[in-house]
This record gives sequence, C-alpha cells and structure tokens, in this order.
Amino acid sequence: MMTENAQFVEQAKIAWTLPSVTPSSSKPKYVSLKNYERVTAVIKAVNATTVTGSAITLLQATDINNANSDEKAVAFTSAYRTLDVAANGDALTAFTVSSNTFTTDATNSKNSIYVIEITPDMLDIANGFDCVRVGAGNATATSIDVEMILWPAKYGMTSPPTAEAN
Repeated sequence: MMTENAQFVEQAKIAWTLPSVTPSSSKPKYVSLKNYERVTAVIKAVNATTVTGSAITLLQATDINNANSDEKAVAFTSAYRTLDVAANGDALTAFTVSSNTFTTDATNSKNSIYVIEITPDMLDIANGFDCVRVGAGNATATSIDVEMILWPAKYGMTSPPTAEAN
C-alpha cells in the first residue's frame, strides 16, 4: 500500500517502455513485477490526419528480455480512456475490452490517453510469467507512447528496485 509519509518516487517506478513513435513493428519493453504489487500501463496516442489506430494488447513472458521466447497474451476485459484530451482533460472513463485487444481512436487531430491496470493474478505466475509489456500494432499517422508505472514496491527502500529485474 502506498503511504503519504513517503514520496511517490520512493514507492513506485516509472518505466518508459515505448518512446513516441508511429508503431510499425515496434516492440515496447517488458517490465518485471518481481518487486512490485501491480503495474499501471499509460498509453498516450497523438493523432495527425488520415489515422488508423493501433491495436493494443498485453503480453507476458518469464523474463524481461523474452530470451525464452515464451511470450503469450494476458487476458483483460476492461481499461480506461479519455478520447479527446483537449475537450475532456483528465476525465477517464471505463470501457469494455473484447478478445483482450482494443484499437486506439482514429479520429483525426485528437489526443487520447488509455490506462490499463495489471495485477500479478492476471499473469501465469505458476509457470514463472512475471514480466509484462504492452503490444502496439502497426498504425498510420498516430504516435504512441507507453509508460509503465510499477507500484507499490514490495520492499521498503529509499529508491525502489529496477523494473528491469529478472
């Protein structure tokens, strides 16, 4: 549990797993939940014109480098979004995800934010899957940016452990 007696940076880790890019064979980095209770994926989409959205999925593996080539999907049925930041600000609303995938909005010249909450019980922990990443499908005229916020740290430390631990 987070506490108000410590700073956010002492209790959480922010990993920038996909810098702003138009997805085309892009592969956001994995983060490890070994030292954290949960992770929140924050996906920002900036649309130009003649946009096709990016298909967003969650993937899991047994190590952050996926050296075992064991990547598989993570089941999830809900997420949060604001489809027009200029009009709606930070007002996130829940939406239903079908088949563990959603596509970012394709409205020209709109900026959107998507948030997915991921807990260890969503992963195949019994078989050693404790690393997770966002999958971003190819898109046109939209830039996608992904940050993973790991929180709270399982062990109290002045500086939380790396999100890149195997």
